[in-house]
Amino acid sequence: MFRPRRAQRRVLDYRGGYMGVAAVPGSGKTQTLSALAADLVARRIADDQEVLIVTLVNSAVGNFAARIAQDLRERGLPPQAGYRVRTLHGLAHDIVRERPGLVGLADDFQIVDDRTAAQIMDDAVMTWLRTHPGFVDGLLKEGLDRSALAKVRTESWPNDCRDMVSAFVRRAKDLRARPETLLSSLSLRGPEFALARLAAEVYRDYQQSLGYRGAVDFDDLVGYAIDALRQDPDYLARLRLRWPFILEDEAQDSSALQQELLEMLAGPGGNWVRVGDPNQAVYQTFTTANPELLRRFLARPEVQAVEMDQSGRSALGIIALANALVDWACTAHPLPEARLAFRRQHIRPTDPDDPQPNPERCEVYLYEKGLSPEREVELIVRSLLRWLPEHPDETVAILVPDNTRGARFSDALRARGIPCVELLNASAPTRDAARALCDVLRLVARPEERGALRRAFAAWRRTRVERAAGESPAERFLGRCEEPHTYLWPFGDEDYLRAGPAEPQVRGELMAFRTLAQRWQRAAPLPIDQLVLTVAQDLFAAPQELALAYQLAVVLRDYAEANPGWRLPELVAELHDLAANPRRRLAWLSEEDNAFNPDEHKGEVVVATMHRAKGLEWDRVYLTALNNYDFPGGQSHDTYRGEPWYLEGNLNLSAEALAQLEALVLGRPYVPGEASQTARNDYVCERLRLLYVGITRARKDLIMTWNTGRSRQAQQQAVAFIALCTRGRADARGSA
Repeated sequence: MFRPRRAQRRVLDYRGGYMGVAAVPGSGKTQTLSALAADLVARRIADDQEVLIVTLVNSAVGNFAARIAQDLRERGLPPQAGYRVRTLHGLAHDIVRERPGLVGLADDFQIVDDRTAAQIMDDAVMTWLRTHPGFVDGLLKEGLDRSALAKVRTESWPNDCRDMVSAFVRRAKDLRARPETLLSSLSLRGPEFALARLAAEVYRDYQQSLGYRGAVDFDDLVGYAIDALRQDPDYLARLRLRWPFILEDEAQDSSALQQELLEMLAGPGGNWVRVGDPNQAVYQTFTTANPELLRRFLARPEVQAVEMDQSGRSALGIIALANALVDWACTAHPLPEARLAFRRQHIRPTDPDDPQPNPERCEVYLYEKGLSPEREVELIVRSLLRWLPEHPDETVAILVPDNTRGARFSDALRARGIPCVELLNASAPTRDAARALCDVLRLVARPEERGALRRAFAAWRRTRVERAAGESPAERFLGRCEEPHTYLWPFGDEDYLRAGPAEPQVRGELMAFRTLAQRWQRAAPLPIDQLVLTVAQDLFAAPQELALAYQLAVVLRDYAEANPGWRLPELVAELHDLAANPRRRLAWLSEEDNAFNPDEHKGEVVVATMHRAKGLEWDRVYLTALNNYDFPGGQSHDTYRGEPWYLEGNLNLSAEALAQLEALVLGRPYVPGEASQTARNDYVCERLRLLYVGITRARKDLIMTWNTGRSRQAQQQAVAFIALCTRGRADARGSA
């Protein structure tokens, strides 16, 4: 039975108008918003109306729908009627799909998914780069050697260019700027707008590719929905009547365009409740989200502002640490701009008689000694080996700043026999399956390559032998083969296997692999999707691995159709990029947007990025890599992810391109380099909020560590981590 706290009761007493709710971590916002929705369905709407609930991700849609249905069922009401739960893009799709002609779309228009959109963008970027091979030369640092230049041109610059253009296109759509209009404006600008010109030309090609398919992407939908409502005021009036109450979750992650759509639907004097936490806004760097919008909304005079600041999630010591981070950042951060990172709202513990009391046990340990990345992994794995047997009924997570770091923890845990679950962009099984396919197909593409033979055998063996460790005798034998054809296709006395190992098991492996390798070679003339599936049938048995292989086959088929001149080596290189390149994730291949429940994984270690951990909680949390690269503080010795190492002047490509875009559309002045500095400041603020998110995932135990990184210049402690350690020492002296 839900027993609301005082602030929750204020929300449940809502009867109309604009309301803004600032909800701290663990304050029960989902439960409260679901209960409000059920109450409005039961008491405040007519039979032909719906309460509209808008949230950020699909998993939250299911969570809200289940909670509201249960509440209505307990009231004796139909559990599926009177409300609609949608993501923002899902809502926009509903609006456009009902009247597509208003915005010039056909009745059967298609929406490309994120995978297809990324592929179309990839093709457009790579086509532009092939026709402008010298563009990057004017941006490079002096003194780069030949190997560095080769890496820049084949890997770093294409990846960074793709990220820059993607950010440009998202922001352009948020500003309602069409590529033709941008290119017309750019014709009057000088060479200082070169990045915007590049991005606008790719934007044009990308939109043309969508048009050929009769399709739009998710970023188009919100703008089209606004256009449709402006075109037909009667349609807007009908929707306002249909949805008299709008409840918005995760409002700190809305963009200006998304806010415009919801405010248009609510209308002047309408009913709109926005719930969020500006202190947990951690998506601004790579989306069009703007946490300032919710802050400004909360301050508007017509808005009923509610501080939902009580939380029973964390022990008092963890709450105190989170509050200390907010206070220090707001008052003492050495970068003045970072003092605006947080809205100064403290988390308060629950009252003594609350049904969710704060945990009594509390261990907070800040490990101040600098560790190498390998030592940090080793230290935490050893800690878990001691802790897990003593706490089989509790949950634990290792939180990391990025997927690459998470993969290293996962590999180390599995090597020590510790069960783990990954919340990374691509799980270990996904990465392993993609790499195995890649290694085998490379042999098919280049059968004369010595290394390809050994790698393909190793990949095949890993799929057959559980926990195959080290190099097997058969693998060593193949590694010495100087002419692979004498093994793959023996003729007469030229049979490399004749002089091979005598052990029956090893010879059996080599014979079996040769038979398969010959089968794969015969299949080489097949279309790429059929070849991939042929190989996959021999490599995999698990349904999820076969499903992944099918998805990869579809991707490569699309690449082959888009690039008729490509042969098997080029397609294998593309697969290798998908499997190995950390900038082009495999998330869309295997990771579904399903709700994750940590309590279903007691006795296992969850490895998650801090972004993916948002909204979740564990009894024990290891917060890692708290250095000045992953959490910069605006200091002279800090380094920043968004600034490519090979560019002159520490430029942030995306920031500069976006500043040029806003100069074109909004008339703002553009000064080269200023946007990169502003982006640094914004990134410092966002990483402070990400650290706050990490701290507040812990219920009882929190262990914080930092590492010195892998660069030549050792990284240092994050300035925020230093501040928390200093506070901890001061508290210890005060209690002594």
